[in-house]
Amino acid sequence: MKLMTGNSNLPLARDIAAYLELPLTEALVRRFADDEIFVEIRENVRGEDVFVIQSTSFPANDNLMELLICIDALKRASAKRITAVIPYFGYARQDRKPGPRTPISAKLVANLVTTAGADRVLSADLHAGQIQGFFDIPTDNLFAAPVMSADIHARFGDKNLMVVSPDVGGVVRARALAKRLDNAPLAIVDKRRERAGESEVMNIIGDVEGRFCILIDDIVDSAGTLCNAAAALKESGAEDVVAYVTHGVLSGGAVARVEGSALRELVITDSIGNQEAIAGANRIRHLTIAPLLAEAIRRIADESSVSSLFD
Repeated sequence: MKLMTGNSNLPLARDIAAYLELPLTEALVRRFADDEIFVEIRENVRGEDVFVIQSTSFPANDNLMELLICIDALKRASAKRITAVIPYFGYARQDRKPGPRTPISAKLVANLVTTAGADRVLSADLHAGQIQGFFDIPTDNLFAAPVMSADIHARFGDKNLMVVSPDVGGVVRARALAKRLDNAPLAIVDKRRERAGESEVMNIIGDVEGRFCILIDDIVDSAGTLCNAAAALKESGAEDVVAYVTHGVLSGGAVARVEGSALRELVITDSIGNQEAIAGANRIRHLTIAPLLAEAIRRIADESSVSSLFD
């Protein structure tokens, strides 16, 4: 088994390698003067089981091209099997046609990864479970819920917990976390905008009075919805609000928005390499999923069960 990485999230790749007690494959991933990407693998990978670790986060197109070119280089170097380990799968929110004459970009990216030569895919908390069906190769979708629930138990186990989904679409994810938190009660934030130009109205489905609320979501981008939901929960009598989100995209002024919000804390995983962006933030904390990804990689290499990680 060999591990290889692009440039999107080197700290996570190094943590995975350290957990598995394996060195990262020596490779050169650089750009020419015109920004074309060049990859050179500097050790023999013939007949090897290779795992390429690369999130397709910002800059999404550059990181995606790095992944595709790494896969192509490995295929042409006669690697036996290539697994694309994509902790954060970019374009995942474009998983359907929201209107006429629009693309389904998540399917296009899945086709590109398959055509480049990947034999299987490993990802974490895909935005929609059906994205697994976009790939014509075996796909494992890991869940960060076990890592989050362990952290919640350790830090807030003595609180009167309630799990909250920030929208109706995230109820399944919230219910799964609530089950791990000793069947904690569940609430839902119903968000609606009556007409264009008017602010969103937040209605809370469930009694959050006196509860310590855990907001759970898969992606935090601008953080607007999350911050508005936290404010609505506090107005409804919640004791405090903490948010746990797998992928911290945090674009634009998201960090400043979180810092000035009603959130006590935003906890994100290291699926995206944004350590510099949140370096000065007091209310944002990292939670690593390197052991989870590393254990899944080990099990894939050993041809053993990955799903038993979540039993």
